[in-house]
Amino acid sequence: MAAARATPLQDAPSASGGDAPHSVAGAFPKLNDVLGFRLIDASGIEITVGTLLAALLILVAVWVLMRIVGRAFARYGARHQSTHRSLVYTASRITNYLLLIVGILVALAVAGVPMSKFGLFVGALGVGLGFGLQTIFNNFVSGLIILFERNLKVGDFVELASGVHGTVRDIQIRATRITTNDNIDILVPNSEFVSAQLVNWTLREASRRLHVPFKVAYGTDKALVKKAGLEAAAAVPFTQSLDGLRAPQVWLMAFDEYSMSFALVVWLTSDATKRVRGVLAAYNWALHDALEKYRIEIPIPRRDVRMRDWAALQDQEARDHNDGAND
Repeated sequence: MAAARATPLQDAPSASGGDAPHSVAGAFPKLNDVLGFRLIDASGIEITVGTLLAALLILVAVWVLMRIVGRAFARYGARHQSTHRSLVYTASRITNYLLLIVGILVALAVAGVPMSKFGLFVGALGVGLGFGLQTIFNNFVSGLIILFERNLKVGDFVELASGVHGTVRDIQIRATRITTNDNIDILVPNSEFVSAQLVNWTLREASRRLHVPFKVAYGTDKALVKKAGLEAAAAVPFTQSLDGLRAPQVWLMAFDEYSMSFALVVWLTSDATKRVRGVLAAYNWALHDALEKYRIEIPIPRRDVRMRDWAALQDQEARDHNDGAND
């Protein structure tokens, strides 16, 4: 038989992929060299580019997991309306904090920091706290205290010693977000809720009692003042009840120099407790209308000025002058 002749296609080298396996095989050692490059190699801690990238990937995965867990808790709270949303929020925050701590520890271990060397990390953290991180750490611990004590919850209407008041919207690691009635978001450090005085208007019960002070002139009929005050309370829709134990009252508080001080005392509805200034303005408006209706005088400071006779004053000054000259 005649020998088989080689075709040009069989003899010609591959123009497109003949050297490809060699190129790929040559690229892997270079990639291994890059990933194995040591960034830190001291005191038993060895961190390479590869281990650092692996640690970063773990942190990204933990962050994604935290977002998924947060959304799962939010969906659970939306489906179970009977469950108090503050409990769901607290559980979500604590779970995210635990995932973050575990993720950081695992990332450090993968990066090349052994467990026996965590003491160095804790020592460095202590030095950092001493040089300026104590405020952040204080706010973080205060945030944990707020979540566990539950004296301050998402949805509460609070008033701080600084005068800031609004609804608690979010409790973060460093600060708590409060939204005022003017729809302004204010970030308050968590430590302020722990160390300073705090008024929580909705801690136990939504209903609250409001004292609205006002003054009338001396000589005014007190029964008429009481009638005007009760009519003003009935005219405002924020009044919880007009009879019973929580019916409005008018108290005579004090006898001032120029007036008698009264107070309209009313129990507010649950919606009114979150609108302190607006509710007070409504009662003041109704009180002014009621006092004008019954022609009750609202006093202003007065002083009686008595003028001595001008001629007698001139004679007295002349006598004093002559007495001084004779001396």
